[in-house]
Amino acid sequence: MRIVPIIAALCTAASTAAASPEFWVHEWPKTNFENTSVESWVEILSGGPSKDGIPALDAPQFIAVADAAVLEPREPVITLEIEGQVPHAYPIRYLTWHEIVNDVVGGIPVAVTFCPLCNSGITFDRRTDAGVLSFGVSGKLRNSDMIMYDRQTESWWQQAVGEAIVGDLTGTALQTLPSWMESWEAFRTRNPDGLVMDQPDFRRNYGANPYVRYDSSHRPFLYSGEMPPHDIPALARVVRVGDRAWPLTRLAEQGRITEAGVNLTWTAGQASALDTAQLAQGRDVGNVRVRDASGADLAHDVMFAFAFHAFWPDGEWMLAD
Repeated sequence: MRIVPIIAALCTAASTAAASPEFWVHEWPKTNFENTSVESWVEILSGGPSKDGIPALDAPQFIAVADAAVLEPREPVITLEIEGQVPHAYPIRYLTWHEIVNDVVGGIPVAVTFCPLCNSGITFDRRTDAGVLSFGVSGKLRNSDMIMYDRQTESWWQQAVGEAIVGDLTGTALQTLPSWMESWEAFRTRNPDGLVMDQPDFRRNYGANPYVRYDSSHRPFLYSGEMPPHDIPALARVVRVGDRAWPLTRLAEQGRITEAGVNLTWTAGQASALDTAQLAQGRDVGNVRVRDASGADLAHDVMFAFAFHAFWPDGEWMLAD
């Protein structure tokens, strides 16, 4: 499969991005467009692919850490460590092409998600009052962030915040589980008996980065919102915990920060997934861990600054004094 930079590939398809339910109803006959928290439909754009054009994964297969010969030390994985269960790693080399993995770990149905355009990697509990949901990729974006959909009601969900924004389940929020992005080397060193998701049975150029140099861009793809304050570059990474954001540059410089009841640490060794053509060769963005005062892992996200500002416009920027 030939590598095509995603921005160039999608610009033509996204040129008719602004739409409304009258354009979507044939593709989404089950979606209740009368129920929404979106103020204006122009906020929702087509990212290029249609519904399920980016295929989510269901019930993935796992292999032992020792058998994962294809993974390179610096490439990123999303780590999920549930107490009493074998730690699981979900390689970004696969999530880049699928964005959502519906899995069950220790009896907990989870959705492991990655939005490349926001660098947002979050794990959700799929259990809700409406039942256990499974998720797919809608092909739509809002503030350049992936809109997921559940296959049960075909409600639309904002990945960055884990909340339904269109459909019968509008206003329903998913529980975010502690998970984090780190290098494969960091995961396998800490968890030699862990499990890693095996390569999916799709024809994709796994290990390649279709978003070459994206995190060096000046503006996000299909984003017309405000830029971050404090002269922070739009595609600079920040560590979001709740409605607070710590610039990654500050954390990397200090190595450790303890503020607002949160302990953040940074160590070198993880490649950016959105830099060079080969994912594992990206520049070093480091490994981040976030814990509370007792040492328990906290749910968080390492996302681009523009996305934090878009979804938490009144959020607190944790800047150096």
